[in-house]
Amino acid sequence: MTVIPLVRCQFLMPFAELHSEIGGPTAALLAKFRLPTSLEEKADHYIPLLPAVRFATAAQEKQGLSEIAFRAAQRLSFDHLSDGMRVRIRHSPTLLAALEQICKWAPVEDTNLHLWLESTDESLKICSGLGGTQGIPYLEISQWLQNMFVIHIVRQFVGASWAPKVIAFGANYTPSLEVRSHWPHTRFLSSQKASWIEVPLQFLSLPNPANVVRSNLSETEGQPFGNDIVSVLRLALPSYLDEGGPTIAHAAEMVALSVRSLQRKLALVGLTYSGLLEQVRFNNAIKLLSSTENKIIDVALSSGYADPAHFSRAFRRISGCTPREFRERSRNGQVEIDRAVSP
Repeated sequence: MTVIPLVRCQFLMPFAELHSEIGGPTAALLAKFRLPTSLEEKADHYIPLLPAVRFATAAQEKQGLSEIAFRAAQRLSFDHLSDGMRVRIRHSPTLLAALEQICKWAPVEDTNLHLWLESTDESLKICSGLGGTQGIPYLEISQWLQNMFVIHIVRQFVGASWAPKVIAFGANYTPSLEVRSHWPHTRFLSSQKASWIEVPLQFLSLPNPANVVRSNLSETEGQPFGNDIVSVLRLALPSYLDEGGPTIAHAAEMVALSVRSLQRKLALVGLTYSGLLEQVRFNNAIKLLSSTENKIIDVALSSGYADPAHFSRAFRRISGCTPREFRERSRNGQVEIDRAVSP
């Protein structure tokens, strides 16, 4: 089975910001790579990783941006991680417990991101790798973000100025003088079996400065879908709903299939593409109705409906109530709707 890596929009946004700041035609370049042209308010939505890497590569080459991944990584912080990941880190009693949590939950940030720990005599390596990306050029773009993701978590325990003694990349990548100047006491390695950073063993028992009570976040809440075609599309399609939703040809391209092959795979699980898209629109709508104060018209447009009337008819047909009634019941704890899709 072909693995289709997805990444949260949050991690593409700094690349788009850098491109825009120097006058690049960002919307046009995003559209060229079949990515959402508006990334705002989509931080927790998912997009295919490989087009995102190609966008960043093209932005770097066309606009003469050196070290775009390094520059983008500097704009990220602990707060850019998903809500669920931040909660788990803040409720980890020690740094080691936090690192064990990110190894378990990393796929929430990037669906094919694998993290693991390797001990040496004096340090612990936090290693990372992406499934389904072997042989893809410019992987340092994603690997910079992988390493910075881990560095920000270590800094929650060690301090905001901490820098690792070693930063390693799986890619064949040599950092520029600008990068090495920013990390003067860090050694860079390239062409490793994985990307990794090194943390001294004595740091692992450091207590959590947050010192907060244990969270009730469940062990399944926020867990990503698997790699089957339907799961990948359910994760990726919401990013494109406000632009009308992808055509079936675009959806097939996302999962590296022909239109006919996609139709056959959906039919095997009793779905059509239009039916799947309707489920995704409905689930997006109930999420917005439940967790935001957005106007009904804004919920409709963000979920890919042409107008509020169309939205209300479709919503009532699936749920048995209007969007406004659903919101009121949700606020009163009276919602008992069986979702078309169980995330």
